[in-house]
Amino acid sequence: MQNRFLVFFATLVVAACAPQSASETGQSMSLPEPHSNNAVALGISGNGPTLYSFNGLTSGKAWNDTSNAAFACPVENRICRKIAPVPVPQGRLASAAVTVADKIYIFGGYTVAENGDEKSTPEVFAFDPKSDRYTRVADMPVPVDDMVAAVYQGRYIYLVSGWHDDGNVSHVQLYDTQTDTWRRATDYPGAPVFGHAGGIAGSSILIADGVAVVGMKKGRRQFGAVDEAWRGDIDAADPAKIAWRKVPPHPGKPLYRMASTGDEAGGRVIFAGGGDNPYNYNGIGYDGVPSEASDMIFAYDFGSNHWETLGTMPAPGMDYRGLPHHQGRYYLVGGMDTDRNVAGKITEFRIDD
Repeated sequence: MQNRFLVFFATLVVAACAPQSASETGQSMSLPEPHSNNAVALGISGNGPTLYSFNGLTSGKAWNDTSNAAFACPVENRICRKIAPVPVPQGRLASAAVTVADKIYIFGGYTVAENGDEKSTPEVFAFDPKSDRYTRVADMPVPVDDMVAAVYQGRYIYLVSGWHDDGNVSHVQLYDTQTDTWRRATDYPGAPVFGHAGGIAGSSILIADGVAVVGMKKGRRQFGAVDEAWRGDIDAADPAKIAWRKVPPHPGKPLYRMASTGDEAGGRVIFAGGGDNPYNYNGIGYDGVPSEASDMIFAYDFGSNHWETLGTMPAPGMDYRGLPHHQGRYYLVGGMDTDRNVAGKITEFRIDD
């Protein structure tokens, strides 16, 4: 199988409104072992609200540093512990995790062989934070990784676009947690991408950026950053029907593997960090240029149909797979720091609108 990462062409973009401020809480917490490109979510355990990390990449940043480790970090006592690993035989990169009701659903990822071959994996697990147990549920119809996972109505989970074995797909796959079944929703109309970000608030979904195939050179695909954002409005009668429309791109450059989440109370999707040059394991772009981590925080507001610049993170970061939040606090779990080191720190911050 051909490795997805061959040549990268960067694209730049626009700017927007005046920044607000984001403030770090000053309370520290760290994973037992640094992990990046890890699937993260917040669930309610016996210790109250708890951050969870599944799979990812460890500090060596090589093909054999993929991980299936899992960690639990209660936000009150702030003592992280290692829990049972995700029950897969190999580590996974670019998995996704979201919380529905009392379960955390963990989707796929990809494995890496010594020769660089990558394989998208189909498995889906429902993790119970009360018992630390995994239950395998219905596999993804089309295995994807580096996708966006977002929750709707406390029941449905959308997987938008992503990489499947040897190419991006435009699929929007809809999982019903109550019936353990899948449906195909309205396809994503933008360029099929991986490493994009997004979320749902109310009945609308917002997807931004990612990396797409932009052409061929000497018989090999070329990859480039996509400077696009798309809003999808979900049909009230049928969650598989989505009316998509293109909206202006976010402020600044297109970014890779931003942290993102839907903000129901604010009616918006929030984005933080990300890298300015897509890369594979070590943070060095496929063009040989090191990726620079962003510290920007911005949001797309569905009510005004505009982007808001919300300020900066306590420190730049990238290689994220989610932005868990609880009672107005947002959490960056692991990732890579400004020097492209795999991070163990959990950064907690508030957005002061």
